[in-house]
Amino acid sequence: MKLTVIGSTALDSIETPFGKKEEILGGSATYAALSASFFVPVSLISVVGKDFPRKYLNIFKKRNIDIEGLEIKDGRTFRWEARYQYDLSYAETLNTELNVFEGFRPVIPKKIDPKDNLLLANIDPELQSFIFHQIKPFGLVACDTMNLWIEHSKKALLRLLKKVDIFLLNDAEARQLSGEKNLLDAAKFIASRGARMIVIKKGEHGALFFSKGLRFMVPAYLLEKLSDPTGAGDTFAGGMLGYLSRSPKITDRVLRRALVYGSIMASFAVERFSATGLLKTKPEDVEERVKHFEKLTKF
Repeated sequence: MKLTVIGSTALDSIETPFGKKEEILGGSATYAALSASFFVPVSLISVVGKDFPRKYLNIFKKRNIDIEGLEIKDGRTFRWEARYQYDLSYAETLNTELNVFEGFRPVIPKKIDPKDNLLLANIDPELQSFIFHQIKPFGLVACDTMNLWIEHSKKALLRLLKKVDIFLLNDAEARQLSGEKNLLDAAKFIASRGARMIVIKKGEHGALFFSKGLRFMVPAYLLEKLSDPTGAGDTFAGGMLGYLSRSPKITDRVLRRALVYGSIMASFAVERFSATGLLKTKPEDVEERVKHFEKLTKF
């Protein structure tokens, strides 16, 4: 099965205690699509400006990512500038320029099959809902979000939850959305609003999974080197949905392994700035790290 990924494609300028890079490849859809492409063919739907470097378009093509749905408009590409201190779980946004992404309403290519799985990467829930109604999917639907949308578009997000199979957010966002301090209570609240499966990402502390019949936690992979946490959550979501899309049947075992693969993919992403870590990773590297992960977590 294929996976359709919809979200932002951006040029980021990032500063961490380990370095600084300007105008590098970023965006929620970018990280998610590159991660998922290790497992299944991906269709990317997003928008960039005429200034978007052709070398990045070539990267998508080489990674089995269909970019027919990547619109190139007159104007400048979406830009995000941020700084991380040693607490890498928090990014201080220095500047955001929506540019061509402002008011974006994608034209869905005819080749997009509603039977394919769909990942609504981290963008405005109003836009996520618009896309959902354009595609009318009946495959697996996953949705990622962030604190900005919970604060400013909470009603739209809660309406969208009724249509979502998998909902991903981090621990602070789960508490913000639910008003609950305990993450189990937060997951119960989110489930009551419609989402069948909830993934609560905890950064360097891994992720929690909740559904009616399964509760599961996966730690983050232990790393010797960390450069840039940007896109880790998007990479996690792409790896998880990519693995699930490759699986003919969704079982408890498959769900558990999907979270492991999401964690592994995120570990490659954060080792380098931008998507460089993913681009330098080979499928055999992923499997080797999965085997090591099994040894680390077995007791």
